[in-house]
Amino acid sequence: MNNLNKYLDVSPEVAAALAEGRAVVALESTIISHGMPYPQNVETALNVENIIRENGAVPATIAIIGGRLKAGLSKEEIEYLGKKGQGVNKASRRDLAVLVARGEDGATTVTTTMIIAHMAGIKVFATGGIGGVHRGAETTMDISADLEELGQTPVMVVCAGAKSILDLGLTLEYLETHGVPVIGYGTEELPAFYTRKSGFGVDYRIDTPEDLAAAFHASREMGLKSGMLVTNPIPEEYSMDADVIGAAIEKAVAEAKEQGIHGKATTPFLLAKIKDLTGGDSLDSNIQLVYNNARVAAKTAAALAKL
Repeated sequence: MNNLNKYLDVSPEVAAALAEGRAVVALESTIISHGMPYPQNVETALNVENIIRENGAVPATIAIIGGRLKAGLSKEEIEYLGKKGQGVNKASRRDLAVLVARGEDGATTVTTTMIIAHMAGIKVFATGGIGGVHRGAETTMDISADLEELGQTPVMVVCAGAKSILDLGLTLEYLETHGVPVIGYGTEELPAFYTRKSGFGVDYRIDTPEDLAAAFHASREMGLKSGMLVTNPIPEEYSMDADVIGAAIEKAVAEAKEQGIHGKATTPFLLAKIKDLTGGDSLDSNIQLVYNNARVAAKTAAALAKL
């Protein structure tokens, strides 16, 4: 922890768990405000917290409320973010200082969840998917801040891979340049969020939470400053047909281009469009993969707490 914690509120439950060396798993809040409609967003967020508890860890949902960095939200705070929805600022690293100074609210992305988790001393974070290098980035330079954060903040991120709205090959290249190991949990292939396969390989396959914890523990002990990316495939029964999702993504990307959508508006636009094009199947898949990541993250955090 550093002097930034004068801006940080850690909930009593999370603070007690950290003080006792028990397992804690960070959760982001963009999925609540921007990822799903109300009341499904609140229901999903509370279910994820329960899954983490059932698997031996304490959940710490992270957000910015009234200019305070929060590690661990109450049910009321989760409800507040869910109802306010897209009216909450989507907060990346560049937004933190201004939102705090102005006393505003912010829903944390992968980047800001990692920053606040690290500030609080939380080592493991479960999310849906990470951002990456956008298609056409060689001309737009549109690269998610998530990748940069993974290169400089030592938090383990458990996700279902990167959304196939991105350029997955370039995303892997970028992570490699920044020294971030990409681990396949029980797989040698990078999962692509809605589907289990992408055609791209991972750096290492690891099959148990204990082995994930051992690898991350070694990284921390050596003082490596980068994070670790664990890609956990969506369960088979919720995986979508690659051709169906591929066609929906192509159509959504073309529409975004036509409408001149760019920057932080891109991902929410594409996800909403894909949900419409798939008749809501993509939202169901999204919820299930988050639950699956929460299980793996909690078991890994519990194993890490014993080391």
